[in-house]
Amino acid sequence: MKIKTLLCNCKGLSPSFQHTDLNTLPFDLESDLDVEYAAAHPQLCGHGGKALLEDVLRAAEDEPDTYVLVGACAPDAQTKLFKKVLRATGFPEDHFIRLDIQNTTNDGILDRVRAKIVSLTTPEKPH
Repeated sequence: MKIKTLLCNCKGLSPSFQHTDLNTLPFDLESDLDVEYAAAHPQLCGHGGKALLEDVLRAAEDEPDTYVLVGACAPDAQTKLFKKVLRATGFPEDHFIRLDIQNTTNDGILDRVRAKIVSLTTPEKPH
């Protein structure tokens, strides 16, 4: 299983990310967790962010064991924001993992990502 991680900080304007350092978080994720890579974007729901997400999803077309984990706002909001990108790429919905990383620190985000990875690698737990 490969896990590619994309992170968003809502343009750095949201108080939800005031205790997060997205300059160091991708390195922390790659160093501490079993992820293929981690990348941060200032606004994944913006034009450039959606283009990046589409590129990542299309690159994984021929990789059936790849999951794309998006750490950003609430999962319900991500469902709405990324619906067109998922539809356009045909990326499997069950391999697109939405994770809320708001209102915590880098350590809190690491814990949330770690827990999500455990749920993905433990078949009896839903993700």
